[in-house]
Amino acid sequence: MGYTLVIAEKPSVARDIARVLGCRERQDGYLAGGRWRVTWAIGHLVALCDPEEINEAWKRWRADDLPILPDVIPLKVLPKTRSQFRRVQALMRSRDCERLVCATDAGREGELIFRYLYQQAGCDKPFDRLWISSMTDEAIREGFDSLQPGSAYDRLYQSARCRSEADWLVGMNASRAFTLRYGALLSVGRVQTPTLAILVKRRHEIEAFQPRDYWVVTADFGDYTGQWLNEETGERRVYDQAQARDIARRTRDKPATVEAVTRERKVERPPLLYDLTSLQRDANRLLGFTAKKTLSCAQKLYETHKLLTYPRTDSRFLPRDMRAKATAALRALPHAYDALCAALPAEGLLPLLPRVFDNQKVTDHHAIVPTGRKADLSALPPDEAALFDLVVRRFLAAFYPDYRYDAVRVITRCEGEAFESLGREIVQAGWKVTEREPKVSTRSHAGAPEKALPPLAQGDRRQTAGVSVKAEKTRPPAPMTDASLLAAMEHAGREIEDETLRESMKDSGLGTPATRAAIIERLFQVGYARRKGRAIEATDKGVLLLSVVPAQIASPETTGRWEKALSAIAAGAGDPARFLEGIRRLAAFLVESAQNAPQDVVFAQEERRKKGRAPRKAASLSLACPVCGQGRVLENSKAFYCSRWREGCGFTLWKNCLVRAGGPELTPPLVERAFREGRLQGSTGVIVRQGASLRFEAAVPGKG
Repeated sequence: MGYTLVIAEKPSVARDIARVLGCRERQDGYLAGGRWRVTWAIGHLVALCDPEEINEAWKRWRADDLPILPDVIPLKVLPKTRSQFRRVQALMRSRDCERLVCATDAGREGELIFRYLYQQAGCDKPFDRLWISSMTDEAIREGFDSLQPGSAYDRLYQSARCRSEADWLVGMNASRAFTLRYGALLSVGRVQTPTLAILVKRRHEIEAFQPRDYWVVTADFGDYTGQWLNEETGERRVYDQAQARDIARRTRDKPATVEAVTRERKVERPPLLYDLTSLQRDANRLLGFTAKKTLSCAQKLYETHKLLTYPRTDSRFLPRDMRAKATAALRALPHAYDALCAALPAEGLLPLLPRVFDNQKVTDHHAIVPTGRKADLSALPPDEAALFDLVVRRFLAAFYPDYRYDAVRVITRCEGEAFESLGREIVQAGWKVTEREPKVSTRSHAGAPEKALPPLAQGDRRQTAGVSVKAEKTRPPAPMTDASLLAAMEHAGREIEDETLRESMKDSGLGTPATRAAIIERLFQVGYARRKGRAIEATDKGVLLLSVVPAQIASPETTGRWEKALSAIAAGAGDPARFLEGIRRLAAFLVESAQNAPQDVVFAQEERRKKGRAPRKAASLSLACPVCGQGRVLENSKAFYCSRWREGCGFTLWKNCLVRAGGPELTPPLVERAFREGRLQGSTGVIVRQGASLRFEAAVPGKG
């Protein structure tokens, strides 16, 4: 009897699927039962070949070989998982295998994992697609009851393939070109580099900022306070200390009158449900989690605990037919949320709110919500419990009423000066009761704080109990955090706070929700960014790179347009061939730009370091290479060498080459003088230049 082969992305998912399908027989690399076989891919088993695997001549990095633009980028089996590939290939090509089910992650990358595997295995059997947003047994059964033909996801595969090949073409060519130009290993990427540009821009803004002294004058009216206000400009700051002191002197211990009291009704709608990026932002702001940590915790809550739906989503809405499931998920929440649930309907279905249920705004997956599986919060690791709590609170908030309050503004007049007091009177707490307080400190740039004010009416009399003058300085822009960087990536460098506007622009961001955390981590790995507490800042190396790469690769807006083109391909509105042709032109342009880039920029070349030691950095000497005449002489911890070493220049001068003959260890000043002057006389002997090398002649005792 023939079988259907199910291919999951990883063993843990395969085990869950196998359990639902009744596959209890363990075999080598798969699980079997009845007409089903379930195997797994362990992530990527197949990848694009490296340049040297396509053409042996490309193994050596040479400027003359660039740009590298093969007509076809072939696939290869990754060595570390070759044995599993062979097992899966054998199952695919078996005569007993009648059809396949692609059960990799339901997204662009998951589609690519299966298609590359299918192609490299030489398989041509029909396949269906399992597309689910939850790993509960019920969701898996429903998914197998509604399998879609694999061809329905051909456009998604084309988008994934274009993304993969675009990253290869840009990364391989630009990284080689700029590395060869500057003699230091430089990583340039289609999404990585514009993300770095956001960090560099913020660093420049902070460094260019000139703080300005100002003073805040605050009057104490007994049961409330007010800040001095410049009524012409609306400014609360006083930029002249003498003026601030004069205001305080004239108004201290003087009668005052409430001149105006205004109220304006404000309404804040409940926030949208979480997609991955908004969850990562809030987890960073409220819990101090990095983007990487949030994704890891969310993945475990989805895959291992089965408490959350698929996390790598870019949608913040649910389909209308999920109304019953959403209601069931609400009823199944742990008792810890009983007080919050009490404000929602206890019977019947949840209301079909358009800010929650909207079929037009659901993409490949819906928003991240609880699955309805019973959760034992005490059994969860603390970080995962905290993240689950965030999602539950947001899920509940979405069904709560609006938050309504009156913004109160009071102007109190004293000795002709206006003092402003801002307050807030809550009319309806609404969804605000579901929020949790941040566990990490957050910096505010707000002006006068809003506090509860006593009942006040125009004409009320007061006396200033005291007037203080506080010295302050204007603050530079805040450093980037995971939250603010993710927001900037989502909208290609534009900082947008309005949720509705953010939703309309998310297709033109940098990367996808599933890849942004990895892009940020990559910047740390290659030395372009670093963490300082919760802040993320560009390093000197990152700033230097941005100074030499062209805008076409550094511009977040330009790269955002490429990302939008990939989304269009997935939607069937874009042309893959046209997209890749544009990427090829970009790769060729980047190579040309690198070859014409200014060569007076010097990158520190980090060496491998022993454990516990800080890295030594290569420095440039103001000396042309004595061998090729084109490169510059660079220094590392052990030697001097040519900046064109990757292009074949073999100049090396060891720092200890004169020591055996009784000479000194070479230093940059000694090397520069010796090569320029040809002969250096010292107290113990003379250093003599011989072409591209140096020798030491010890002084003969008694001579001289």
